[in-house]
Amino acid sequence: MKVKAKVKNNITTVRVLAKHPMETGRRVNKETGEKIPAKYIQELTCEHDGNVVFVAQFGTSVSQNPYLAFSFEGGKKGDALQLRWNDNTGDVEKKEAKIK
Repeated sequence: MKVKAKVKNNITTVRVLAKHPMETGRRVNKETGEKIPAKYIQELTCEHDGNVVFVAQFGTSVSQNPYLAFSFEGGKKGDALQLRWNDNTGDVEKKEAKIK
């Protein structure tokens, strides 16, 4: 997961690139003819100073390596953000990023 966060006029803008295959479970492997199992992010959250500032819920219609951007009020340079996604197979990725 790649994260960039900047603060300006007390508004923090966060950009996230979540590297994930986002398989629907409907695609077929061209070589074997078997269906590729579903594997997609279900939820991505962002916390700042112990508070959840953003939650996104995804499904199978979201493309591979989803990109999203959001803003929230507050934050200052050097503050830490904790981001986390979990997918339908139980995999979890966590990332901490500093606000610039």
